[in-house]
Amino acid sequence: MRVALICTDKPDSLPVRLENRSAHLAHIEASGVVEMAGPFLNETGQMTGSLVILNVDSMAQAQAWAAADPYALAGLFSAVTITEWKKVIG
Repeated sequence: MRVALICTDKPDSLPVRLENRSAHLAHIEASGVVEMAGPFLNETGQMTGSLVILNVDSMAQAQAWAAADPYALAGLFSAVTITEWKKVIG
């Protein structure tokens, strides 16, 4: 099943994001379940959140992945939505 993680950064948290970016990318690489991922950007091009598409066996696996993400462990996000997603195009 595919699951979308829609994550919103806390205000003024770009330093937290940058400090944990390499660990976050390593988590993505090591897990083997991320199909697509990238940051949301504001009008000035600054990263303000994340979209991650996982291909997992269960919602519990997606929740565990999200909980172990170094960004989440660092307290970067003000909100995280985890929802099943159906790929139609692409």
